[in-house]
Amino acid sequence: MAGLGLQPMIKGSEVRKSEYPIEPLLLDRWSPRGMSGEEIPVEELMPLFEAARWAPSSFNAQQWRALFARRETEHWPAFLGLLGDGNRSWAKNAAALVLFISRTHFEYNGQPSITHSYDTGAAWLSFALEGFRQGFVVHGMEGFDYERARTELKIPSEFQVEAMAAVGKPADKRVLPEKLQSRESPNDRRKASESICEGAFRF
Repeated sequence: MAGLGLQPMIKGSEVRKSEYPIEPLLLDRWSPRGMSGEEIPVEELMPLFEAARWAPSSFNAQQWRALFARRETEHWPAFLGLLGDGNRSWAKNAAALVLFISRTHFEYNGQPSITHSYDTGAAWLSFALEGFRQGFVVHGMEGFDYERARTELKIPSEFQVEAMAAVGKPADKRVLPEKLQSRESPNDRRKASESICEGAFRF
């Protein structure tokens, strides 16, 4: 597969057009699948988790947690084995797989944390943006076995399994299964006006 390794990523702004001026990183970030299989050292992954650390959280409770496995480690087969066939077909070339979970009750008083998933989503976005800024592929997934993740990774009942992500170095789309190659491009979004309304619900 000569010539199919590390490649510069397309920027979302090359395909997408914002209706209003926003931070370019928000427009440029997208979720490729093509990854080279190269390793990423722990010290290069840590800035992504550091970015997640500073995400906003209710009462600063920081309900999110993350479990991760790097390829070529003893943990990798367990994480990769959780993925559905479709995701496994490309995520096998990732450098790391990350599982995001959230604590459903506050540690300081034992009361329910209504926004634990919301706050974990904020941490995930910070993680994804920093990863993209660093030049990595960062792709979130819901296509994995949630119950097996809980059991095999020994996740306590007070945590909710939220989502997984693959992180890797970019590669040419030809490393992907043929049916995915045509999808390896930033996608569009519906207009903001179709997702918001001022006042009561009227969609």
